[in-house]
Amino acid sequence: SQIARMKLKHNINPVLLQLINFIILVYSFVTYIPWYIFSGSREAIAKAKQVKAKPVNNKPGAAYRSVNSLHCLASVLHPGCDTLDKVFKYAKTKFKDKKLLGTREILKEEDEIQPSGKIFKKVILGKYTWLSYEDVYVKAVNFGNGLAVLGQQPKTNIAIFCETRAEWMIAAQACFMCNYQLVTLYATLGGPAIVHGLNETEVTTIITSKELMQTKLKEIVSQVPLLRHIITVDGKPTTWSEFPKGVIVHTMASVQAMGAKADTGNKQQARPVPSDIAVIMYTSGSTGVPKGVMISHCNIIAGITGMAERIPNLGEKDIYIGYLPLAHVLELSAELVCLSHGCRIGYSSPQTLADQSSKIKKGSRGDVTTLKPTLMAAVPEIMDRIYKNVMNKVNEMTSFQRNLFILAYNYKMEQISKGYTTPLCDSLIFRKVRMLLGGKIRILLCGGAPLSAATQRFMNICFCCPVGQGYGLTESAGAGTITEVWDYTTGRVGAPLVCSEIKLMNWEEGGYYNTDKPYPRGEILIGGQNVTVGYYKNDVQTKKDFCVDENGQRWLHTGDIGEFHQDGCLKIIDRKKDLVKLQAGEYVSLGKVEAALKNLPLVDNICVYASSFHSYVIGFVVPNQKELAELARKKGFKGTWEEICNSPEMEKEVLKVLAEAAVAANLEKFEIPVKIRLSPEPWTPETGLVTDAFKLKRKELTAYYQTDIDRMYGKNVK
Repeated sequence: SQIARMKLKHNINPVLLQLINFIILVYSFVTYIPWYIFSGSREAIAKAKQVKAKPVNNKPGAAYRSVNSLHCLASVLHPGCDTLDKVFKYAKTKFKDKKLLGTREILKEEDEIQPSGKIFKKVILGKYTWLSYEDVYVKAVNFGNGLAVLGQQPKTNIAIFCETRAEWMIAAQACFMCNYQLVTLYATLGGPAIVHGLNETEVTTIITSKELMQTKLKEIVSQVPLLRHIITVDGKPTTWSEFPKGVIVHTMASVQAMGAKADTGNKQQARPVPSDIAVIMYTSGSTGVPKGVMISHCNIIAGITGMAERIPNLGEKDIYIGYLPLAHVLELSAELVCLSHGCRIGYSSPQTLADQSSKIKKGSRGDVTTLKPTLMAAVPEIMDRIYKNVMNKVNEMTSFQRNLFILAYNYKMEQISKGYTTPLCDSLIFRKVRMLLGGKIRILLCGGAPLSAATQRFMNICFCCPVGQGYGLTESAGAGTITEVWDYTTGRVGAPLVCSEIKLMNWEEGGYYNTDKPYPRGEILIGGQNVTVGYYKNDVQTKKDFCVDENGQRWLHTGDIGEFHQDGCLKIIDRKKDLVKLQAGEYVSLGKVEAALKNLPLVDNICVYASSFHSYVIGFVVPNQKELAELARKKGFKGTWEEICNSPEMEKEVLKVLAEAAVAANLEKFEIPVKIRLSPEPWTPETGLVTDAFKLKRKELTAYYQTDIDRMYGKNVK
């Protein structure tokens, strides 16, 4: 069974193991009755078994809706709040002096020289300082008015190109109030992609940070002829002489000061209406140049209405940690959900998130330890990293400690799969692991890419909280499905949100039909108020990906393949673009093969490649440095890291490990990579080989490894 496959292996004497199992059995029996009476988990077990979504009629291909919105899809969070400026005004009035946005002060910055001679920047950070709802509102009003003084007109574009921080949210709220269309660009997009976005949207003003201005904007400003104003959110930059004429640099504070003085008597007519565009969000996309998705006020509000419904007891006691890119729909939606419900948002970054993070000086505290958040969003890449780090630590324990951890882990996995809780294990064994994320997390939200069953189970067990796996696209304002907190099954993305309905359309080429048994399968189509307006200045692609039905309902063709289970939950099983037909006619789903191999300790990342002109699959692997070095040592191979990765001998050894895992995951023989290339360099968004959410960019990876592809396909396979 799947549970047996995910259990950790121990080396305990069989007799001792029998005794331990007997003690566990007695313990479970004795504690079951008080647990059943007092824990309230009966209700959770009942809810987990309930049907969560139903088709609206009995025809094949009928749309599925959440049982909470069968008759009418939800689209408004608070009555009368149909635009984002009204949502914020409602929250400001209700939560006036409550803390809203928090930032840690930098106490000290220092350079740390590594043994290799590289210099790493390290910081020591202080407490979080907070802005209240009222503070943020006033700053946003002033900033919006200041932009008007600089000549910004309602319904025109303005760009933000900035790391996730409080000023990003303040700037966004200012734009929502004044009906400026906010163009968002990832801080890690490459130069040509940034130039494309800025020129396509014809912005004259860009909001950025000192660091991004010096590192990214400086090189490309001359290629953006319409640019007039650069606003830095974090104080006065050092000016440079080679700056083009006609471009003025302002600080956010100076623009706010202009706004505070400005006469705003005739401001009222600039307020947005629900159909106005709030954000033009550039998606780095796994293919080609980035596309700008036009997201209206009512799209975002419908999306966050659906998301908020899946988070029980969301409110003023909650603290959310914001560190993912705000230019990503997952993070922006999550923060707007928090802002509209009175939660606090404490800002962080991937480099300062935990005590062990790369920029935190050894011995000082990372952001989670200081903030102790209750809610956190993560992309699978980050969860996979936590999983591997903890497992490496477990392997370094003494034999006794390791076996104790493994017994507790396997016991809890059994209990969770039955819907039971394990308070004793949680407080004695997993408390330390839980503290890695501050110790107070009650829900982990995961989106952006598929999360493996093993990683999801690990997070459930070690962090003692549900993992809400979601599925949505920028094109659906981030909304689609999210699992319910009491649903502890793995590998599924939950039922449609109350704002959306989902139907499956036949895809003949892939062999998926909505009449398939036992589960209907097909391409996922999302419908509802959250489905966006389309792509900016790209009607051809908009017509391809969006359609409107006879009832005026807007639908998005996602390109993902899913199946609906009996309880109305969706499982993503394939992707149209990932399907490659081999020379002999077999179809290989690249994503499926990658998912089966990605969680091996030896693999940090993997991209599988197949060509229709050949009969076998190949792959590029970013190996885990520690694991591969250990494998090389065992095999008696000596050399530098580059030499190990470039060694045909080590390629063969890694292939053996991949082949074993592929067989264990029930992959077909033709799906197993026959040749691989080990990459000594990791793939990061900066390299341009993966997106900001760490999804593979197949086109770029193919171009990057073209000589290796030719080599791997050039020789006959022995």
